[in-house]
Amino acid sequence: MFKKFAVAVPLAVLALSSSVTAIAAGEASHTVNLKANIPTTVFHAQPRDPNWGRDETMSYNLVSGELAPLSAIYDLKNTNGSVHAYIEGGPAVLFNGDVSQNIPLTTSLNGVTLTGTPQEVVNEADSTPGVGAEMRIVAAKPSATQRGSYTAVMPVVFDAVLPTP
Repeated sequence: MFKKFAVAVPLAVLALSSSVTAIAAGEASHTVNLKANIPTTVFHAQPRDPNWGRDETMSYNLVSGELAPLSAIYDLKNTNGSVHAYIEGGPAVLFNGDVSQNIPLTTSLNGVTLTGTPQEVVNEADSTPGVGAEMRIVAAKPSATQRGSYTAVMPVVFDAVLPTP
């Protein structure tokens, strides 16, 4: 019995001392969130700059009283037809918490003004090999009463449309 106790005590001390050492040495960790988007060879619609659309700023020009427009190039491809696009929920606005202070936004893609209804932005002939198309967002000129911090969320939906027979 004494031998079992004599062996158990040093093992317990060893186990405790190693955990105390680990706590005393310190520990740091960091979580890395990863994403990857690999488009299909049949259909894709994505900005060339993968960071575009994340907290974009429309700078205010004090001299002209206008907000700077935003633009980005989107790569669009549909080997089975054309590409249509629309803004979910209709045309977007800059919003500051007071609906009467909304600033309308005009969004165009490949020269087509986007609304809440799907519209062809790339025809079948151009979308088959793929095309780079400019998305441009322009704010209406703010009035003298439209001041403060504004935000907008603008979900753009792209549809792969099959050719009509």
